[in-house]
Parts: sequence; structure tokens; C-alpha cells
Amino acid sequence: MSYIYISFILTIIAGFSTIIGYFSIYIKNNNIIIKSLSFSSSVMLFISLFDLIPQTYSLLNNTIKIIPLLLIILISINIGIIISLLIKDSIPNSNDLLYKVGIISMISIIIHNIPEGMATFISTNTNINLGIKLTIAITLHNIPEGISIAIPIYYSTKSKLKAFVYTALSGMSELIGALIAYLFIKPSNIMLGILFSVIAGIMIHISIKELLLTSLSYNKRKYTYIYFIIGLIFIILYKIVIE
Repeated sequence: MSYIYISFILTIIAGFSTIIGYFSIYIKNNNIIIKSLSFSSSVMLFISLFDLIPQTYSLLNNTIKIIPLLLIILISINIGIIISLLIKDSIPNSNDLLYKVGIISMISIIIHNIPEGMATFISTNTNINLGIKLTIAITLHNIPEGISIAIPIYYSTKSKLKAFVYTALSGMSELIGALIAYLFIKPSNIMLGILFSVIAGIMIHISIKELLLTSLSYNKRKYTYIYFIIGLIFIILYKIVIE
């Protein structure tokens, strides 16, 4: 049985949950930048290491032998890191480090959300219960991703509108993934597997080089360490509850 309309609805819900992270700009706290960047960093790093990379292994394990598979994962991760560096270099020069962090986070999350939208759409259309479970999981981890965009953009530009628009754009990319899955061919396991590893590389670079190091640069490192651990606790609990 086909669940086309439900698949689109669930993908939209999952994608636009990123906007929930936008409302973090209304939290009045002197150290919100440090805390939010560190929290988002730990969540994104965990997702990369313990979600995206294992997904690659699971998708490719049945068709590729273990040694070539590990090489493909390693190469794909490094390609992702290179792409992340190219994204950073392509952003017009700005003295505002925080603004660059917001833009880089937005671009990386857009790239991440497209295959995620494809996965949500395909899963729901195949098995609605699996689709609902996946939607809940994506919704929970999209919130800190929204924070990683909204906070840097808002505090660097002082514009609530820009923070909202940039955060919403990252959420919309999930719907783009669903449309690609609907209009074109279903992506192969090999294609998705390699893509997840590339995205993992992008997100590992962003979470450490941009989010975590920027948080540490504010010289209130106790908040960075505390909220990095809080982020890990959040994402681990989410994995336990959902799975």
C-alpha cells in the first residue's frame, strides 16, 4: 500500500522541526552562545559517529567486503571534510566569526537534510510505522541543528528575520529530498551509504572546527564542557527512547 500524502506530511514535520531551534534566540542568557554552540556540537558529532557512519556500514555491508567497505567509509568521510573546508572558503570574507559559523552550519545541514528527507519519504511510503518512528527521531535531533543556525545568525546580525529564514531554509531541504525520491528513481543502498559517510565528514568538521572551537574561544570553557556533556546526554537518551 502506498502512503504518498502521509510520506510528504511526515517529511515536512521532520524538516520544519528545525524551526523549533529558532526560538532559542528568545532565551535571555549571557552565555547562550557558548552553551548553544557546545550543545549543538556534541549532538551533531554523536549523530555523525553513531548514526550516519553505522547507517553507511549497514547499507553497504551486504554488497561490499569488509576491507573495501572500511576504505570507502574512510574516503567518503575525508571527502566530506574537504567539502566542508571548501564551503568555508567559498563564504565571502567576514570579520564576524559567529556569522560564518551560522552560514556554514546552515549549508551543511541543508546537505544533510536532503538524503534524510529521501529516507523519511521512502520509509513512510514503504512502512508507515517505520516512517513515524523515523520522523520522531529526526524531529528530536533537528532541534539542536536549528539552534546551531539561529543563535550564530541572530547574535551576529541582530536580525530575528534572518535567523528565522536561514533556519527555515535548512528545514525546507528535507522536503526537497522527499520530492527527489518521489519524482526520480529510488536511490540505491550504495548511493545512500556513500552519501551518509560524506555527510558525516561534513558534520564532524563543522561540529569540532566551527561549533566547538568557537564555543571554546569565548574563554568560559566550563560552560562549553558542561553543555557538551548535556548534549551527549540528550542525544543518548533520545536514542534509547526511540530505538
